[in-house]
Amino acid sequence: MSEETERKVDELTFKEASIELERIVRSLEAGDLELEESIERYARGVELLKSLRERLTHAEQRVQVLVEQAARPAEQIDTTSAPSTAYLNE
Repeated sequence: MSEETERKVDELTFKEASIELERIVRSLEAGDLELEESIERYARGVELLKSLRERLTHAEQRVQVLVEQAARPAEQIDTTSAPSTAYLNE
């Protein structure tokens, strides 16, 4: 196993996990692996894909919240009860 596969999926950045998944797909498509190694690679790929999908869903939710916050009209602050600052420079 390579150093990448020894790291836990949640320790990988999104980019690292994407790159590893792409490598796994290529190695599986090449068909050069033994059956046992193919199964191990496939299982790791499933784990990576699940993590990536969850991260994307979370990011989409965060973006949606930000978009909704940006769409709200700015809150106006009521300053009528604030103390007067007219005498500060006197």
